Amino acid sequence: MTKQIILNKIVPVITASFLIMTLNNCIEEKLQNEIKYPPKAEKIKQELKAHNQIRIDDYYWLNERENPKVLDYLQAENEYTEFAMQHTKNLQEKIYNEIVGRIKQTDLSVPYKLNGYYYYTRYEEGKEYPVYCRKKGSLENREEIVLNVNELAKGYTYYQVADFNVSPDNRILAFGTDTLSRRKYIIHFKDLQSGKLYKDKIPNTTGSVAWAADNKTIFYTLKDDALRPFKIYKHVLGTNPSKDKEIFYEKDDTFNTYVYKTKSEKYIIIESSSTLSNEYRFLPANNPDGKFKLFFPRKRNLEYSIEHFNDKFYILTNYKAKNFRLMETPVNNTDLENWKEVIPHREDIFLEDLEVFKNFIVLEERNNGILNLKIIKWPERSEYNLDFGEEVYTAWTKDNYDFNTEILRFQYTSLTTPLSTYDFNMTTGKRTLLKREEVVGDFKPDNYITKRVYAVSRDGKKIPISLVYKKGLKKEEGNPLLLYGYGSYGVSTDPEFNSMRLSLIDRGFIYAIAHVRGGEELGREWYEDGKLLNKKNTFYDFIDCGEFLIEQKYAANGKLFALGGSAGGLLVGAVVNMRPDLFKAVIAAVPFVDVVTTMLDESIPLTTGEYDEWGDPRIKEFYDYMLSYSPYDNVEAKDYPSLLVTAGLHDSQVQYWEPAKWTAKLRDMKTDSNALLLYTNMDSGHSGASGRFKQYKEIALMYAFLLDQLNIYE
Repeated sequence: MTKQIILNKIVPVITASFLIMTLNNCIEEKLQNEIKYPPKAEKIKQELKAHNQIRIDDYYWLNERENPKVLDYLQAENEYTEFAMQHTKNLQEKIYNEIVGRIKQTDLSVPYKLNGYYYYTRYEEGKEYPVYCRKKGSLENREEIVLNVNELAKGYTYYQVADFNVSPDNRILAFGTDTLSRRKYIIHFKDLQSGKLYKDKIPNTTGSVAWAADNKTIFYTLKDDALRPFKIYKHVLGTNPSKDKEIFYEKDDTFNTYVYKTKSEKYIIIESSSTLSNEYRFLPANNPDGKFKLFFPRKRNLEYSIEHFNDKFYILTNYKAKNFRLMETPVNNTDLENWKEVIPHREDIFLEDLEVFKNFIVLEERNNGILNLKIIKWPERSEYNLDFGEEVYTAWTKDNYDFNTEILRFQYTSLTTPLSTYDFNMTTGKRTLLKREEVVGDFKPDNYITKRVYAVSRDGKKIPISLVYKKGLKKEEGNPLLLYGYGSYGVSTDPEFNSMRLSLIDRGFIYAIAHVRGGEELGREWYEDGKLLNKKNTFYDFIDCGEFLIEQKYAANGKLFALGGSAGGLLVGAVVNMRPDLFKAVIAAVPFVDVVTTMLDESIPLTTGEYDEWGDPRIKEFYDYMLSYSPYDNVEAKDYPSLLVTAGLHDSQVQYWEPAKWTAKLRDMKTDSNALLLYTNMDSGHSGASGRFKQYKEIALMYAFLLDQLNIYE
């Protein structure tokens, strides 16, 4: 019955407008009642066969990205999440305003000098995107706006600028843009004198280029359908990109390939890399039509990287050195037999990176999980470490483009110290603070405490845990504690400052980082002991850290929370299957949870390049092991903690359907009444929303979710 027919039958004293309002309210109430109940994804049986086994996947259909039913389901989950979190709206808004309120909106980066220009980035109040600028010769000279991303981003819900490369003559800018969040960039060129964009547009790239010395030839990397960087091309400015010449094709689908220019500006480098090996080719930048020369052919388990200076290449390598060592070789003879040792291998120190100067080499080293800077002076080879005076911190080199200088630029931060940029005179030892990230408001580092403690794993390993909390907090009282973990790819989770965490810490939370195996905090062995057939050590370490923090009364029983994203989402996903009773609530951000199915599908981005990280499930030993921990495959009919799961519709690293399928299966099987919420960002990918402020809406949702579990709404 239509609204008009109903109106004709109504008593005249009741106005039509009143009836329509009443009818709309009824419809709205009905919708609200429907949203009160979580959406239930349809089950469509799909048999997945491997190694004479059959797995049943009832939610496999959710990978049909263009299927309207899929989008409807994701939207229904979003509406349910919004409904379930409606009572925290004021808290979310308050947290968002706190986070944004701590950010200095009109801000300027520390300028660095490159090829006669000072480059810097500035932000304008209320604007989401940076403005890239430069000044010629002196900071007193006129500002040139190189790129105003706020202008470029108009009309887009997502906008990301990739690498920023200026031609050797300083006249042309090459940059990449992504408007979908799939990390497939279009390369553009801008004339920095006229301000006009060239017609040349190169799609499906990594966004980065290497300029030849002729100021018109660039080398770039193309991505395939699985988003693997697989071919190097050469483009001449002003020509049709469809006619570009293929320079190198990486045929091995377990390798990625990239192209870049050395710090010396002398060579164009093609890199091919996998988890366990590397291979490089080099070409003089002043001979763009020449042939690339192979540095040293790839060998399984041989990793190396190269840097050029004068007549030598410096090589950071694991050749007969698990924790890496530094070697050198003449430019004209790069075979392994000519590599000579500069810095030897050390059992207790992991050599992570280096910066080469005319009279100095600066090493980034990990010692007992802390990233240090070591200065070595040539030719006498005297050396010393920089002292930072904190127990838990991290430091790294930044924007050092000049070989002929004694000034090292580095950045330093800790869980209580905002990002700080220094210039350090390597001869005199004078340290100059150029900028410390300003935290707007009444923040004072002295009001917070950071420390490192060690849990003992079930197999006797000492697992570092970095902690930060507000001074005056008594651990004996048992506090809410958020435990973060990652533990994959040899990525070290360094203790860095982040002002948004203050919204939890100031409300009584302790924030902790579990430096579990699978990262590289304690050297190469720490990484290898948390990958492939040792992957469960990552999960066990995290559980053991959680139990330790409760035993030591840093966290109250029933107030321990967990957070992990991407491969860290796999971590917390596996842990909630193994020990669902340990955590009050868990946030799994864009979690990699459908391990077996994804690693069996070579069309999915990242799959083939990660066999050496997770194992190749086409081999039964690895298949069985993955299947034993894959979060999606191990969901059971039992109680789970409260869960907030996030996804990105355009995610190129963890496809949206993994968290969606996991949520659907949990919702169908779990036996508790705890919250289970899925939020999918329909406009973005793996890294969430683009822009300076929009991302904090999701952070505010996450923090409100945690605080809601404790009935904290202020």
